[in-house]
Amino acid sequence: MRHRLNCGRDRALNRAIHAIALVRMRSCLRTRAYAARRTAAGKTTREIRRCLKHHIARELYRQLSQSMKPPTNP
Repeated sequence: MRHRLNCGRDRALNRAIHAIALVRMRSCLRTRAYAARRTAAGKTTREIRRCLKHHIARELYRQLSQSMKPPTNP
């Protein structure tokens, strides 16, 4: 059994990440190339989507944590 990305059980966030993954798999050329490489390596579409969701979650976390830092004035 796989676990949700957010341990806080934020279903709205999990749904948003899922939607981003689906759109990227359909329209983003880099993501489609990634999926093709993973498929050639023997991964299923479900496993590819799960890996992509983790990547998206890491990207979102980096962006949010940087936007929360107070600006430093020289």
